[in-house]
Amino acid sequence: MGTLAFLVAVAPPIPEDLSKAGAPLLTTADAQPFRYREDSEAFALDFDPREVRVDLFEGWDREQAAYADRGALGFVSGPMYERHADGGREITVPLGDLKFGEQVWRGRNRTAARQRAFVGIRRDGGVEFGYGELTPERARRFDSFIGGLHSVYNDLESPPAAYKGAYSISMGQQIRYFLPRIRMVIGLRRDGRIEVLMSRDGLTLEQTRALARQRGLRAAYLPDHASKSRLIIPGQKGFSQSDANWISGGATSFVHVPYLLRLSRRPQPLQGALLAGLGAASAAAAEQRCSHPLQCGQSLAGQVLDRALAGLNRVMEQGVEPIARLIWAPRNPADPKQAGDKAPLREPPISADPLALRQRQADEGNAQAKPQPALGELDLPRDLPPPLLLPKGMELPADPATLSATEAPLPPPPLPATPEPPTATQIHATQIHATQVHATEIHATEMAAKATPVVRSAPVAPALPPPLP
Repeated sequence: MGTLAFLVAVAPPIPEDLSKAGAPLLTTADAQPFRYREDSEAFALDFDPREVRVDLFEGWDREQAAYADRGALGFVSGPMYERHADGGREITVPLGDLKFGEQVWRGRNRTAARQRAFVGIRRDGGVEFGYGELTPERARRFDSFIGGLHSVYNDLESPPAAYKGAYSISMGQQIRYFLPRIRMVIGLRRDGRIEVLMSRDGLTLEQTRALARQRGLRAAYLPDHASKSRLIIPGQKGFSQSDANWISGGATSFVHVPYLLRLSRRPQPLQGALLAGLGAASAAAAEQRCSHPLQCGQSLAGQVLDRALAGLNRVMEQGVEPIARLIWAPRNPADPKQAGDKAPLREPPISADPLALRQRQADEGNAQAKPQPALGELDLPRDLPPPLLLPKGMELPADPATLSATEAPLPPPPLPATPEPPTATQIHATQIHATQVHATEIHATEMAAKATPVVRSAPVAPALPPPLP
């Protein structure tokens, strides 16, 4: 209790919601389907999901191709992923489920898919920030589904007991999560539009939450961030080698990404109201948080725990972060003006890159004289598995891992066992046995011949010569 009280006491004050004071980028959308703006804190874009579609832009090191794609409105970081060995080769698999139109990618780690958050765009253009995996009901309801996300906060829906987030595996991972990082945030604005921002500087978890609150976001989720952060506006804002070095804390071995989210104009806008359901969701969330004394107590306990985490974050900022900077201090920052306290810490050894890239980085690390390869030189092939096609009206197949014993398909009948080849000893024994059998058969034949009497036939008279003519 004393530790909890100490953490609550040292927690920073709750940030003021500046959206009610007319903060920029948070007023009406001026009937623009897509907007890109930047300020001293972040690069940010927001869009109307009824008129802007989201697709998956596959391929490693395609940032320059994204910058040159004038048919797109923008590109942002995709959700988190992992590497799998499949048939002797490595493939990229998203940690959550993805659905873009008729294409569906399902994560192989079903536990992770169920324990994370998602952003869904309904078929009428409305947006939902929720928790869990892609279910058949959600596949019917959503035009787009982006799973595998981490929730910073959600004022519209309380996380279920099954939600674990992306940073609950190891203590080292949790500590690095609290330390300053370049943050990508996908948020829900008060007007129903989706906002995506990338911080200019390294932010702690509490600073990220405060920034999202100040911008008036009703929910804020994290896709891949840190040195996987990407926000590209074709022809306007790219992703250069210096950007890569900066977001990785000066380490040139920044994390490469296997895909991005591509934003473009819809050929046919969705018909619906952006604010439909948001008011009801807010009221339902408020009622759910405190509808009777037990829930009010749970809500109060949740708020105390949140303040304790904020205090822990403050302790990390003031105590652990200076020590961490001695260990993971940025190396050779690209911009000397950005080499201050807000610089992101150097990234740890990369494990999310493919084996071919890691081997190349190791070779280059051993040969310091070799120059660092330019961004996009690796030219790795796309390795995301092909998507499941789900035309409108078709039901999403059930997850094989959740089928009951009666629902599971019967296994095929077992194949007949292939006989093993005989050993040399077996072959030799077989030959001896065959020789013995053959000798026995010969002996029996001889004995039978001796026991059988010989019948002598009468001599045949010689034939008479033919008569004379």
